[in-house]
Amino acid sequence: MIVVTAVAVMLLPFLAAVTGLLGSRWPRGAPGTADPRANRRAAWIAVIPTAVSVALAVWLAYTWWTGPYEGVTEAGTLTVIDTGALPISMGLAVTDLSVLVGLLVTTVALAVQIYSVGYLEGDSRYPSYSAFISLFTSAMLLVIYAEDLLVLYVGWEVMGLCSYLLIGHWWEDRANSRAAVKAFLVTRLGDVGFLFGLFTLGVGAGSLRISDVIDRVPQMSTTTLVIATMLLLAGVAGKSAQVPLHTWLPDAMAGPTPISALIHAATMVAAGIFMVARLFPVFEAAGPTLDVLAVLAALGMLGAALAALAQDDLKRVLAYSTVSQLAYMAAALAARAENVAVFHLLTHGAFKALLFLCAGAVIHAVGSNLMRDMGGLRRTMPVTFVTMTIGFAALMGLPPASGFFSKDAVVVAVERAGAEGLLTDAAGWLLYACTLATVAVTGAYATRAWLRTFFGEARAAALPEPAPGTAHVFTGQEAPLSMRAPIIVLAVPALLLGFAGLTDVHWGPAAITVGLALLGATVTYVAWRADPAADPARLLGPFRVACERAFFVDHLYRALFVWPVLRLSRAVVTTDAQVVDGAVRGSGRITRTASGLLRFAQNGNAQLYLSGVLAGVLLIAVGAVMLG
Repeated sequence: MIVVTAVAVMLLPFLAAVTGLLGSRWPRGAPGTADPRANRRAAWIAVIPTAVSVALAVWLAYTWWTGPYEGVTEAGTLTVIDTGALPISMGLAVTDLSVLVGLLVTTVALAVQIYSVGYLEGDSRYPSYSAFISLFTSAMLLVIYAEDLLVLYVGWEVMGLCSYLLIGHWWEDRANSRAAVKAFLVTRLGDVGFLFGLFTLGVGAGSLRISDVIDRVPQMSTTTLVIATMLLLAGVAGKSAQVPLHTWLPDAMAGPTPISALIHAATMVAAGIFMVARLFPVFEAAGPTLDVLAVLAALGMLGAALAALAQDDLKRVLAYSTVSQLAYMAAALAARAENVAVFHLLTHGAFKALLFLCAGAVIHAVGSNLMRDMGGLRRTMPVTFVTMTIGFAALMGLPPASGFFSKDAVVVAVERAGAEGLLTDAAGWLLYACTLATVAVTGAYATRAWLRTFFGEARAAALPEPAPGTAHVFTGQEAPLSMRAPIIVLAVPALLLGFAGLTDVHWGPAAITVGLALLGATVTYVAWRADPAADPARLLGPFRVACERAFFVDHLYRALFVWPVLRLSRAVVTTDAQVVDGAVRGSGRITRTASGLLRFAQNGNAQLYLSGVLAGVLLIAVGAVMLG
């Protein structure tokens, strides 16, 4: 019954996607215009199955945690495909981890679907948009419940496709289409290593079934485990936007804001962290891989936090914040505290989805992503102000918000890993120092975004009127009920999830982290108070440009990879046009010229034929006389 419920949780969004893609746009309206009937039908097709999936996920969690299932694996196999080498098990497996993450995914997906009804009102492509969200949700659930590594990989790749389609929803804007292509290419680059890692692990274990792989870790050599996990780490870095494959995530903010919430909170970026937690015994046995993960996490969390401190686009602030918080989860995994990483994954999913949806409400009201165009919104948007304040408090790790509990657990785990030698000394202490520094910087950039959005002079009224035909009317007021309701609901777990008791609070380290967060917040507030019209990021001084451009990583990639590839492609085009095509065209001209000469011998002129015969006889005679 447990596995059957998991199948239903996964299949309902998939069926909604198929139904939405095939039937929601009938009858069709004029090209480029929204059909209200089709949009309403698409909304019902998307929301109702997702709501039922949430209900089943809740029932599954209740049954699991009240029954004799904790700590076990319930698996069901539909069939086994014999490939001649490693068989593929077509089935699902339910574990403690999948129950928790499945509940997070379905809840956030439902909130995004409801929110999108108001956010994309009047959008002619809303039916396909809502269907792709359903497909995205189903793919993530397949990753969560997969029993076999290749089945998991199918869901992994479908998510990549859906992210490309959803980020590029408004593909007419070049920024959107370029962001979609960049996300697709960067994550595919990581997925190459991921696929080879799966095969390495499967061959080493003699099976692709996840439970078999974990059981056979003691029989596998350290070399096999390190190679496999390093390759898997490439895919994890791509999907979870970790250094050095993190650059696609901030650019993905060009897509619709609800998609940002879905990708950043519960699906794509969470998949990499989930993958490491699901296969944690494999990674735990590969010590060098965890050292590498610790270094990447240290660089990612602090670098992304500093980048967030200098951004003016509210969504990009939250995007770099996501990179930083995902690095916290990676740090907990490197510190061999997978339960802590999952706990922060859950709390982050709640408060980051809340923050993105609140940001969408602000952008919907103001008509701009830039914080310099905001200000004073606490008076006209009180619901968004209160809920986003809860989200920022959770992000900063302030009690009693959920982020306080999970961030405290991460800091304690990282400190313990360094002290107990679970990581090499250099990696352990680098990770711990960067973790504490990131706490202070997080307090600074969260406070800066909060102040510039909701306090000071209201600047939205000075913006120009939206262009004719724009889908939304920018009023500076609260968003519609369909957008406010998910925000209010998500504020509850963002505030209270920490009281679930998944970890104990360590009051000494907690006091240090809260003090550091408040220190960053205080410095930012003092700078803002001195000149509310100025950006507190000016405190970064000459370092601000580097932070704003995320330490020029994109520029480095452009110099090392993009420009050489472009030059090579131009050389290939030139060679093809001038050498290959030139040879073809030249052979045609030679053949045509030769045929023009030969055709004189076959033009039907009898006099010419007779003249040719006489000339030939004359030449033969002359030759015979001269040679004789």
